[in-house]
Formats: sequence, structure tokens, C-alpha cells
Amino acid sequence: MIEASHLTKEFGSIRAIDDVSFSIPRGEIAGFLGPNGAGKTTTMRILAGIFPPTSGRASIAGFDTRTQGLEARRRLGYFPENVRTVGKLKGIESSRRPRDIDSVLDACGLRQVATRLVGKLSKGYRQRVGLAQALLGDPEVLILDEPTVGLDPEQVTEIRSLIRRLQGERTVLLSSHILSEVSLLCRRVIVINKGRILAEDTPERLSDRLRPSLRVSLRVEAPRDAVVSLLSAIPGVIRADGDGPDANVRLEARSEDVLREVSRAIQEQRWLLLEMKRETIGLEEIFLSLVRHEPPRE
Repeated sequence: MIEASHLTKEFGSIRAIDDVSFSIPRGEIAGFLGPNGAGKTTTMRILAGIFPPTSGRASIAGFDTRTQGLEARRRLGYFPENVRTVGKLKGIESSRRPRDIDSVLDACGLRQVATRLVGKLSKGYRQRVGLAQALLGDPEVLILDEPTVGLDPEQVTEIRSLIRRLQGERTVLLSSHILSEVSLLCRRVIVINKGRILAEDTPERLSDRLRPSLRVSLRVEAPRDAVVSLLSAIPGVIRADGDGPDANVRLEARSEDVLREVSRAIQEQRWLLLEMKRETIGLEEIFLSLVRHEPPRE
């Protein structure tokens, strides 16, 4: 539904994005993750048809944003001025416009402020208005650029809840520099820095790619020091250490085969293995690792 193919955008001598490519299928909420100035907004504006790329191609729902711009924009949710104006701009028939407006006002919790000027609303309500504008006309694709920026914690929770309800209904590209936001809302992460795509995958698969070893937490019904001593001696165990008064052990191993040896060793001691849980790398660690190993720009 969203396709970016070798997008490059130059502003004079500045190359804002460089050979950006990714694809987001129907019904998926994907996170566009990167620090401020990484190229997120430039990419999203190209996708929204606000300006063309210097080179490359973008499409929305199969329509090229440059050569079929009107058809692409009809299938796209975006953030202009106010809900009624947006209804006209999107070409929604006047006969169905009131019904569609009522629908998005209810979906975004705006009924109680429908007659107030947007400039008089709180930041949280203004963000809801933006989301209502994007939803008007029932677009297949939504592009949301930092939808929770500047909100207080309660407002952030409300906007996230609204976006989460779109899962499976619409294709969503959600940009953010907040790692926890992407982790909560998105199953796919596109990481960009200095105008380049560094990675595109689920958080779990990114974790597998970036971590050369396995991290596992175990709970064993046995003396903690004895468990740590036993597991540390198993070939392929990089380290084992205890945590807390009970036999809660964190283990780092070189492969899945080592974990089978760990389980066997515990059983041979006639200890009860209560839990073995593989730890996942956090988005913050993923992002820092990707940026740290990014090749320099030529």
C-alpha cells in the first residue's frame, strides 16, 4: 500500500534523504524511527505528494505520487486546516459529507468540541482534529508525522489508543523519535538516520540480527550460587549471574544448542526448572547499535 523506491531528495547542496526504499503492506502500522533531522518528515512529505523527489518513485495504494498524484491523495490521510475544508479538498460528495464528518468526530472523541475554533482547543484536542482530518473520507493509507509530540501523558495515551484501533483497517506510517511509542504501536520498524534507511524489520528480528548471543532469564528451585556455578561451567555459556535472593539467573549463551545443555544439566541435578524465558533487545538498544555501526557518508 505504501511504496518508496530509491527516493532521494536534494535541497540545493543538501541531500536530505539518500536512496530510501521500503514497503508497507495493507493493514499494517509501521513505525518510522529516527532522531530529529534524520529525514523522516522529508520522506513523508514526498509520500504525501507535497513535493516530488529529486529521484526515485513513491506510490500510495498503487498510484504514483508524481504522475497520478490526485488518485494517490484521494487514498491518503493527511493534516491540513479543518475537518469541513478537508472534506471539500478530498472531493467527498456533499451528500455524504455530513455523515462522514459525524463519523470521524465520534471516532476521535470530538463531538463535545465540534463547534469550537481549533485554535481555542487544547494541544490534545488539536491532535485529535488532525487525526480526524486524516480519517475523513475513509482513506486506505494514513501518514502520521509525530502525532503525539507536545502532549501530556494522558493525551499521549488517548492518541495512541485511537491509532491502535486502526490496526488491520488501514495502512499506517507513523513517524516518531520516541522509541517507546514505536514499540507500543508498531509491529514493523523502519530505522532512518542521516537520510539513509539503516534497517526495516520487526523489533524481534532486528534483535536477532543485532545480538550475536542469546540472553535468557531462568527461575530454578535450587540454591542460587549452586545454579550459577553449574551453568557457568557449561561450554558455550558466556556468562551466568544471579539476581535477587532466589535462584533467578540471567544467562548469556552462544546458541540454542547451549540452552538444551543448560536444561539437561538442571534436570540431572534434580532441580526444578520453573521458567526459562528468552530476553528481547529493546528498541533503544537496537537503534543505538544501528547508528553506532552505520557506515560514513561518502
